[in-house]
Amino acid sequence: MTWRFALLVAPVVADDPRTDFADTLAVIDPDAPALSVGELSTQRGDGIFETIGVVDGHPQEVRAHLERLAHSARLCDLPAPHLGQWRAAVERAAAECPTGESAIKLILSRGVERAATGLEGPTAWVTASPVADHTAARTDGIKVATLDRGLDSGAATRAPWLLLGAKTLSYAVNMAALREAHRRGADDAIFLTSDGYVLEAPTASVILRRGDTFVTPEPTGGILQGTTQLSVFDWLEEQGHSTGYEHVPAAALADADAMWLVSSVRLAAPVTQLDGVELPVDRELTAAMNAYLLSPRD
Repeated sequence: MTWRFALLVAPVVADDPRTDFADTLAVIDPDAPALSVGELSTQRGDGIFETIGVVDGHPQEVRAHLERLAHSARLCDLPAPHLGQWRAAVERAAAECPTGESAIKLILSRGVERAATGLEGPTAWVTASPVADHTAARTDGIKVATLDRGLDSGAATRAPWLLLGAKTLSYAVNMAALREAHRRGADDAIFLTSDGYVLEAPTASVILRRGDTFVTPEPTGGILQGTTQLSVFDWLEEQGHSTGYEHVPAAALADADAMWLVSSVRLAAPVTQLDGVELPVDRELTAAMNAYLLSPRD
């Protein structure tokens, strides 16, 4: 499938009082040149992004994604995004999404290197595209390898300039981790701190089940809090389950009654194997979880 859509966003200040942002959103040809060679997003990965799942034209968890975009902007010293403008951009892109599953990506870059150009301000754009079929991962599950992130559990507090809680465009390490997982015969990875605590997957959050309680690593431990994880916890609580945030030791992974990696596009993928060891899978709960995640959610 080759369908795609893109638009450029002319960012406005966060307190701009207008309610109509149509004149700040320019539809562009996604295959045509659009960015300067001086773009800092491509030169240095200096920017942030969000990926929003779309189901039958409905963008999921938009508020949570926009709030996280603003959080990442604060951590990266980028201009605060106008959430009304970005919501308008999401709605415009969603209008182009066909039936089925798609993804909308929001990108906010520091802009063009100014020494040579004299240009000021950030660069922003939005894309929409179909996504791969993740049915197999949701139903059959995935194999996961644990990988050392190379940082201890206190790194985020001790060195906030590492931007561990921001969703930045600098994903080279994340992609390298996935390649290493594949070399080990796994589908995905879970990062561990050097002192033995669970962090997150390269593009997903980790949820563990212990009896009737579901836990995920503390977002204060240098991880990006997942919008899908938050939504799943809301749903689990509505079903009468207990949820919580903990500093999860690596050893707890093998002892879990069930485990999932959850994200905006793949949704809930049960972990069937961890470092070559088979894990129990709750297929009934997984199916219910994904049915919920495929339902319209704002």
